[in-house]
Amino acid sequence: MTPLDFCGIELEHPIINASGTFDAIAADRAFGDELFERFPFAAFVSKTVTLEPRQGNPPPRLWEVPAGLINSIGLPNKGLEGYLAEDLPRLAQLPVPLVVNVMGFTREQVAELVGAFSEREEVAALELNVSCPNVETGLVMGADPDEVAALLERVRPLTDKPLIVKLTPNASDVAAVASAAQQAGASALSLINTLRGMALDPRSGTPWLGATTGGVSGPAVRAIALAQVQAVSQATNIPLIGMGGVQSGRDALDLIRAGAKLVAVGTESFRDPVAGARIAAELDTLLQASGARVCM
Repeated sequence: MTPLDFCGIELEHPIINASGTFDAIAADRAFGDELFERFPFAAFVSKTVTLEPRQGNPPPRLWEVPAGLINSIGLPNKGLEGYLAEDLPRLAQLPVPLVVNVMGFTREQVAELVGAFSEREEVAALELNVSCPNVETGLVMGADPDEVAALLERVRPLTDKPLIVKLTPNASDVAAVASAAQQAGASALSLINTLRGMALDPRSGTPWLGATTGGVSGPAVRAIALAQVQAVSQATNIPLIGMGGVQSGRDALDLIRAGAKLVAVGTESFRDPVAGARIAAELDTLLQASGARVCM
């Protein structure tokens, strides 16, 4: 497959991982040098980093649904200082560009995170997780165009690195949010994040997940992902990363045809840790057969 340019970053193919769905550090412990020789993605997107350490949500954290999962992990991480000291040096050894996903509960928290990573040469780009509430306004940042614009206006001057805004599908008008993000300085957009869902314990009838609700992912959300990627593609003209239920090269090609430049694999990696490499190979075969190219 011909290498492609994404926001000034050269990638070997269009398949990357969705944040939080592939633990490269654990994979390194399990597979050692083989991980570097057969790394399944063209870029690695880290799990979400917050300013302070987080333990995550109380268990249970997972529930299987037909054609998918509900997860309520809760973004456990070591916080900015722990990530810089422990995780970043190890992830910088990966054979592909590193994208760091960050989240804050105020604009100033996000600004501090962006400023800290802006200085690190190991980081190729930043992905802003805007699926959380702004504690100052009570609004979910990614569900409101004005909130997203205000966030971008605060953090865009802090870095020359590409800023990818990860949109929430739980918005009344995702295309409007996407357009606001572009106008305020986003370099690219990624979508979709998980959809809000809940499961009940079949014995007690009470919520199964420790945090009551969680995020639905997997093939069950694929049609929604296609519709939202197409809508955002029509409303913007910056690169898109499409994700949501990708299990095969055909699924990846569908998202590219809908307007994505890159495709992220998430839940499928839990079933098949090297799914990214398989999907990239299947996509390449389909593109060669059709004579199409991945370009922008």
